[in-house]
Amino acid sequence: MTDAPTRLRALRQILREDNVDGFILPRGDEHLGEYVAPCAERLAWLTDFTGSAGMATVLMDRAAVFSDGRYTTQMEHQVDGLCWERLHLRETPPAQWLAQHAAGARIGYDPRLLSENALLPFIQAGLTLVALVRNPVDAIWTDRPEPPRTPCLEQPLEYSGIDSLTKRQTLAAQLRKSGEACVVLSDPASIAWLLNIRGNDVPYTPLSLCFAIVNADASVSLFIDPVKLTPRTREWLGEDVRVFTPDDLPAQLAAQAGQRVQIDPAANSVWFIQTLEQAGATVIRATDPCLLPKAIKNQVEQQGARHAHEQDAIAICRFLHWLDTEGVGTGELEAAQRLDAFRKGSQDYREESFPAISGSGPNGAIIHYRVTAETDRILRHNEVYLIDSGGQYPYGTTDITRTVWTGPEQPDDDVCDAFTRVLRGHIALARAHFPHGTTGHALDALARQALWEGGLDYDHGTGHGIGSYLSVHEGPCNISTNYRPVPLEAGMIISNEPGYYRPGAFGIRLENLLLVQPAITPAVTTGATRRFLAFEVLTLAPFDRRLIAVDMLNTTEIAWLDAYHARVFEQVAPHLDKVGQTWLQAACAPLSAR
Repeated sequence: MTDAPTRLRALRQILREDNVDGFILPRGDEHLGEYVAPCAERLAWLTDFTGSAGMATVLMDRAAVFSDGRYTTQMEHQVDGLCWERLHLRETPPAQWLAQHAAGARIGYDPRLLSENALLPFIQAGLTLVALVRNPVDAIWTDRPEPPRTPCLEQPLEYSGIDSLTKRQTLAAQLRKSGEACVVLSDPASIAWLLNIRGNDVPYTPLSLCFAIVNADASVSLFIDPVKLTPRTREWLGEDVRVFTPDDLPAQLAAQAGQRVQIDPAANSVWFIQTLEQAGATVIRATDPCLLPKAIKNQVEQQGARHAHEQDAIAICRFLHWLDTEGVGTGELEAAQRLDAFRKGSQDYREESFPAISGSGPNGAIIHYRVTAETDRILRHNEVYLIDSGGQYPYGTTDITRTVWTGPEQPDDDVCDAFTRVLRGHIALARAHFPHGTTGHALDALARQALWEGGLDYDHGTGHGIGSYLSVHEGPCNISTNYRPVPLEAGMIISNEPGYYRPGAFGIRLENLLLVQPAITPAVTTGATRRFLAFEVLTLAPFDRRLIAVDMLNTTEIAWLDAYHARVFEQVAPHLDKVGQTWLQAACAPLSAR
């Protein structure tokens, strides 16, 4: 990799050749995914920023990198401030920045990397946009890695719960009802769910990169590198799934001339819409029809999630025991590697579900901190350590965060105050009962209320959906200050992760995964008819009692925490050795035993 000024000069030369004055580069690939193959890490190659959300804008005399609150500190460390402005996505949106600095300029973009929805703010800003035939970064990235070609594998019914034909028939019936000939899918996670397949093309998420056209007769045109398909997988897919190469996409889209074609303007690149409309198809914009049924786990998937969390809990508790007895003096990187090694103790463990966030002291205040050999910090006595990690198992995906005190001295009161406020918010959300039809936005304040009472808050969402041996960050539901019109449904799995971050000092986040279930408690009002939902806690690991200011908790909160810890001990202790059991018993002791 060359230095930042050299890369920018080379890019600007390509932009001149393509007769544009600037360029918009999102973080993402042709599938608009969160985690991408090395060949699609264009933003990281150009800017050195490795966060999973961001964008760059390049003009001839200035350039900027944008990301959200999770990554603002990381940008300061990674991105050359002499070449790039480093800006917050919400405080200074890229379209606003371009409108201010590039009025009247021709701004290029790669139509395969931006959705129609993502492009809309730039159109609304009055910018002159030019769809480029070639990606200018690809033109100068001389040592760009080859696309992945890992095997595409079947996801058996013992894990998926519903066969692909049934899923396709349900989707096809919806298409026929709305009068559409087909739907185009670009999200490999949707295709993986629909066809019951998995892969290893991108890190942390078991996906096989591909596109699909699902027809109203339940047949599918699958666009995938044929080398990925073994004879067994071809047989698994069945005769109704016809295989094409990705290069066949333009011709197959052109064949939809005169047809009504459904496409999600947020989940597909604008190239698909442009190509279909140029071919004479009528584009029907609608949400990816796989998103909601994929998010609502069936009974087999729910049981798989419970099993995955039981397996994960054994590794987490062994890690927390190690951390408590031997962790001080090791580095953040080694600690993350130790946790991964504990997970590998399960023969079903496949890989991490995202890069572990292992941050001690001030590094814990970097919300999505990623430890490297250069930033690795030694864990010291008497400080806060945050570990956020997850695992992929063939029957489920996990994500957990614990914040611990390294002792041996007692933590300061202000640390315990912040930790306990985060814990109170976590408990409030976990205990919530809410009517059917409630969105996550309506629940978000429950997790923040105790922090707000102390004048504190956090700059990230409270909860995101979780896939079933798929993406650790899955839509369409969330719990956030940002409104999404998707109500929580029984069967959805969502995270509960309030936090607090004091720059230069420490970070606190406490995360469990929750399974939405019908509420089983009786209605408090006689004659109540509305259906209510509640949460089943899937994650099993103790919260650090040393950081809890017990006098800040009410009796209901204490009862919840004691019951949770009793459950953790009951389910995990039998899988630990005697020393580990003794440690876990102390870690899960009732708060009244302090």
